[in-house]
Amino acid sequence: MRHRTGGRASGTRKLGTHVGVWEATILAWVSGCGQSLSGDSGQFVLREGSWWGRPTGPLQPSVSGVPGAAGAMRLLRTVGCFGCLVVRHFSRVARPGGEELSRLLLDDLAPTQRLERLFGLSPCLLALRAARRRVARLLLQAGKAGLQGERAELLRVAEERGIPVLRPRRQKLDALCGYQVHQGVCMEVSPLRPRPCDEVAETSPGDDPQQLWLVLEGLQDPRNLGAVLRSAHFLGVDRVITSRRNSCPLTPVVSKASAGAMEVMDVFATPDLAGFLKAKAQQGWLVVGTVGCPGPEISQSSKVPVTSCLEFLWDRPTLLVLGNEGSGLSQEVLACCQMLLTILPGRHLPPGLESLNVSVATGILLHSICSQKKSSPIQTEKGQLLQDT
Repeated sequence: MRHRTGGRASGTRKLGTHVGVWEATILAWVSGCGQSLSGDSGQFVLREGSWWGRPTGPLQPSVSGVPGAAGAMRLLRTVGCFGCLVVRHFSRVARPGGEELSRLLLDDLAPTQRLERLFGLSPCLLALRAARRRVARLLLQAGKAGLQGERAELLRVAEERGIPVLRPRRQKLDALCGYQVHQGVCMEVSPLRPRPCDEVAETSPGDDPQQLWLVLEGLQDPRNLGAVLRSAHFLGVDRVITSRRNSCPLTPVVSKASAGAMEVMDVFATPDLAGFLKAKAQQGWLVVGTVGCPGPEISQSSKVPVTSCLEFLWDRPTLLVLGNEGSGLSQEVLACCQMLLTILPGRHLPPGLESLNVSVATGILLHSICSQKKSSPIQTEKGQLLQDT
C-alpha cells in the first residue's frame, strides 16, 4: 500500500490480511503524516501492493483534502476481500484516548430501530386489525385489477390510517420478501416482541380449574413455532410462555407459519424458565412435561410418572411444557415437572422414528387435553350446529 501526496509516493507498507490490521495501519499513518496531508492539494490514494510491494493500480475511491491535524479524527475504515478495498468515512467528532478506534467501530455498529417485512395476506390483515405494530407502508402486487375481499379491506384500512400504499411488480415483491410465499401482500412494520413474563407470573389459578398454559423451551425453527402458535390459538390455550434463551424470535416467518395467529396472541418470555415453573407449582398449578416414546433411559433417570396423553385427566390449572426440536426438555426443566405426557405410537417403530415433529405433537397433545374442556357457549353452539346438519 502506497501513500501519495501531491503526486509523490512516500513509502510502501505491506497490506494486512485482516480488517483490523488495515484499519490500525491507516489510522497510524494518518495520525503521523502531519503536514504532509495539509492543504487543498493533499490527497490520499490507496493502491493495492503486490507481494513485492510494487503498485498494481489505484483503487477507487480516493479521499481528497484530509487535514493532517484532524486525520486521526476522520478514520477511514477499509474492508478487504481478496485485494478489493472499500473506503468510507467515519464521524468527525474527536474522541481522545488510545481506544479511539474501538469506540468508533462500536458506535458504527450501534443498534437502531429497524423495520421488518411482514408478508402474506392473513398476517398483514390481522396485524392491521390488531394495531400492535407501527406500519410504515403497505405493498400490494401490481397488475391485479379490481382488488376484492381481504385485499380490498387491506387497502381500505391503510387509506383510513394514512399508510402509504405502493404497487410493485411481482419480481420486485418477490425480492423484497426474500422469495417467500407472500400472496401479493407485504407490509413494512416494526418488530413484534414477546411480553415480559412478570405480567403473568403472579396469576393465580382462581376459580377456573381448566386453565391451560403452553410453555415452550428452546424452540428454534420459526415454522415449528408458527405452527405451534396456530394450534394453540385454535384449540383455546390461555397463555403461551417461551424461554428467552435459545428460542426463535417472533419473526415474519413465524407469523406466516401461524397464518397470522401470532399477530393476535399474547406471547410471553421468561429468562428463568425453571424458576417460573417452580413458582407456578407453588401457586397450585400442575406442571406437565412431554417426552417421546418412554424408554429405559427415561424410566431409570426420572421418578416422574409417564402417562399417555389419552389417559390424562384435566382437573386443575395446567402448564404443558414442550422442549427443543432435537434435545427435548432440559434436565433442569424436567426436574420441575410433576408428570410427563407421551403419545403412544400405533405400531412398532424403527430407530429414528420414535418421535413426532414438535408442532404435530403439540396439536395432538393440546387436542387430547382441550377436548376435556367443559362445554362453553361457543362449543354448545357448534354442537347444536353439527346436530342440525
